[in-house]
Amino acid sequence: MRTIKSHIIIMLTLLSIASCKKAEEMVFSTEANVYFDIYNGDKDSIVRTFAYTPTKAQDTLFLPVRLAGIRTTADRTYNVRVEVDSSTAIPEQHYQPLKSSYTMPADAGKAFIPVIMYNKDKALEEKSVSIIIKLIASDDFGVNNPTMLRAKVVFSAKLEKPDWWDMWLTNYSRTKHELFYITTGQTSMTTGSQGGLDAPKNLYYTGLLTIMMNNPFNWVTKNVAKGYVLQEVTVGNTDSYYFFNIGNPSKKTLLRKNTQTGKYYFIDENGKEVI
Repeated sequence: MRTIKSHIIIMLTLLSIASCKKAEEMVFSTEANVYFDIYNGDKDSIVRTFAYTPTKAQDTLFLPVRLAGIRTTADRTYNVRVEVDSSTAIPEQHYQPLKSSYTMPADAGKAFIPVIMYNKDKALEEKSVSIIIKLIASDDFGVNNPTMLRAKVVFSAKLEKPDWWDMWLTNYSRTKHELFYITTGQTSMTTGSQGGLDAPKNLYYTGLLTIMMNNPFNWVTKNVAKGYVLQEVTVGNTDSYYFFNIGNPSKKTLLRKNTQTGKYYFIDENGKEVI
């Protein structure tokens, strides 16, 4: 009985080894392919925002490309194409045009496509734009997995009104939200019972915004390290200034003097005074 049992175990072991060997042969005998290595809820989409990095004029997303097949000791090339008709982002205006081909380095199983996005267009504060990128066959690689050949990069500079805003602040606008972030560095504040416990801290942050809005000239002088400046809209005319960061001078907020009160107000995206 023990002998029969031993024979069965040996036979099962041999079958298992043969099966694994066959699977290995299938994997390594297939043509080398590439595919996008993206795993998230949207499958083929990656979302980025400049909302909390307003000082950055550009950012780079490294889009992962995975090898399916045998690694080699030589560099190989894979090809890409931007589907212009399906993309809403405009080359040069919203992103740096991609190359038609990129390198899979020797002995590597993964490579990256650098997608350089620009934070220059004021319209990005109101809408998202997208780049549709597709892998296409090259002399070195096939593209046999149709469900993993397309990547969508979506980006904007939009700020959305958070649920905590009305508990601690008033008169929401994206401009005021951005000023709050610039002044405090806070992307969120607590609400509910936890918000009550954190009231002193949260009121401190809102107070920082009030101080800045009441005297932006003094704030700029005292916060030189943040890199913000006020520049006269017209030289010699002190009724209006542009407020911006020297790291991203294309992104400006207007500061205008109210002639009736003699006080300066930032002007929001709707042309209204920020209060």
